[in-house]
Amino acid sequence: MSTCRITFYEERNFGGRSYDCSSDCGDLSSYMSHCYSCRVHSGCFMVYDRPNYMGNQYFLRRGEYPDCMSMGMSGYFRSCRMIPMHRGSYRMRIYERENFEGQMYELMDDCDSIMDRYHMSNCMSCHVMDGHWLMYEQPHYRGRMMYFRPGEYRSFSNMGWGSGMRFMSMRRIMDSWY
Repeated sequence: MSTCRITFYEERNFGGRSYDCSSDCGDLSSYMSHCYSCRVHSGCFMVYDRPNYMGNQYFLRRGEYPDCMSMGMSGYFRSCRMIPMHRGSYRMRIYERENFEGQMYELMDDCDSIMDRYHMSNCMSCHVMDGHWLMYEQPHYRGRMMYFRPGEYRSFSNMGWGSGMRFMSMRRIMDSWY
């Protein structure tokens, strides 16, 4: 597998100074004053509109992104996280309420609607055992998204979106996406 690599550019359409990155970067302003476009040469990344992996998140795979505004960003790229490739099984438990309370279901594949599949109206905490996942605030992989790697997530409201954050669909980040 080749190394994950992304190049950020100060201006739209790949203009201005550039910065090559192949790992996590908590604050792109250390390298350039602003960043409005990027090219993903290899791998997958999450980019964020605030420093330190906060704010709205956007999933990027190999390709060109000439204008972050066309992706729905209100500002510009401020931080990025490299998503390591995962081979093997995927497993996650989702919970109806915070702190792993309420109904619990275990997922091993994509779910385009927890309401349709499990008759579950909220998902407010989760435990990712295996794999890397994207979770979306609306069914059918729509709305704001958040990246989850293996770990325990007791409360989504503590993750930068405020109280009441919940997810209604989730999908695996597959090795074929790289």
